[in-house]
Amino acid sequence: MNNTLHTRLLKVANELSAPPLLQSYGRLVRVNGLTLTAVGGLFAMGRKYQVESIDGIWYDVEVIGFHEAEAYLMPLNKVADLYAGARVRAAPENPSICIDERLLGRVFDAQMNPIDQLGNVAREKEHSHPKTKKYSALSPLQRKGVTEPLDVGIRAINSLFTVGKGQRLGLFAGSGVGKSKLLGMMTRFTSADVVIVALVGERGWEVKEFIEQSLGPDGLKKAIVIASPADDSPLLRVKAAEQSHKLATFFRDQNLNVLLLMDSLTRYAQAQREIGLSVGELPASKGYPPSVFSKLTQLVESSGNSEQSQGSMTAIYTVLAEGDDQQDPIADNSRAILDGHIVLDRLLAEKGHYPAINIASSISRVMPNIVEHQQLTFCYKLKKLYSRYLQVHELIPLGAYQAGKDAEMDAAVNLYPEIEAFLCQNLNEQVNFSESVSQLSHIMGKVNAS
Repeated sequence: MNNTLHTRLLKVANELSAPPLLQSYGRLVRVNGLTLTAVGGLFAMGRKYQVESIDGIWYDVEVIGFHEAEAYLMPLNKVADLYAGARVRAAPENPSICIDERLLGRVFDAQMNPIDQLGNVAREKEHSHPKTKKYSALSPLQRKGVTEPLDVGIRAINSLFTVGKGQRLGLFAGSGVGKSKLLGMMTRFTSADVVIVALVGERGWEVKEFIEQSLGPDGLKKAIVIASPADDSPLLRVKAAEQSHKLATFFRDQNLNVLLLMDSLTRYAQAQREIGLSVGELPASKGYPPSVFSKLTQLVESSGNSEQSQGSMTAIYTVLAEGDDQQDPIADNSRAILDGHIVLDRLLAEKGHYPAINIASSISRVMPNIVEHQQLTFCYKLKKLYSRYLQVHELIPLGAYQAGKDAEMDAAVNLYPEIEAFLCQNLNEQVNFSESVSQLSHIMGKVNAS
């Protein structure tokens, strides 16, 4: 009996870790908006710390900058009852989650805590799981080109703006034009093995609506959702975007085809703007400091294909054009760093044309390299006919258009009902890549026949 008790005590003693003999604290000296200033400690950029309230509650904060002996901290959550001289200490390290297929179908916050009430997930200390490696940016020579199309289940995109495996594409639109619905359709209908969805800066009720209605049970089965709503700290919104890219990179390196959907890149930039301005960075364009544009490029460049993996990582980012202004600095910068853009038009949405894709303003830069020559020819032909129709569509109801003078214009007018039906698609209608190309060939074949 004594031997058994001795053995149990030894086992428990080995599992215990000795507390530090000396605890070092910094002191809180200033609170300015979301920025806390502390002195007297060893503060490292990007590290997590804790600040004590007058009630003895410790709030998590993170270092976002420093000046001489002063460190600038930003809370990760709402704080209350802070006081001058409050203690600041290093935060204890929490075990990271085990990234594997068990995360599929789950919803997490920006710190990878489950928020779907389906129970906890495995942590690295709980199981003998290898440490998650830190992913560094790929060099240009480590990148693999985009050579194959990815089926997203949307007829207009598959046929006219083909998405390639490893492409970075922008979905540009103002608010309320159907971005979330289109993302939900892609999540349900795509041929990708894993879908990572990052909801950054959305209103709280929109997160639940997207998961329950746009995504649905079928879409959630092969997806991992990371949500950081608009009332989260700007640090958490940034972390949600960056964490989604790390998850997508992990599954890509498992030789899987991954589709990353991030809504939205604009909210990520706005969160970075709040952080930059909080540490005293000067605004440059429409209030955005220069670091925002650098961070955007770093985030987008962390996606794509790798020569070391047989998998792929395709990323689609929504970009909010404020007031439908396509010259917004974030929208303009995003067009420059992405491999194509799809523009959603409010006028089309108001006419009941869904998805409201403006085919004249949209382009996929990798499409000429990944599709057959005939599809590319038909694509350009359909765009031209659509453009010709728009030149006279206001004259037709007035009886001012006269047929017989321009054969191409006549073809555009006669085929427009079929072209419009081709471009529209119901929310629950899935059209795979081969069907999309076949239907495009069928419509354009009528032009060649005539």
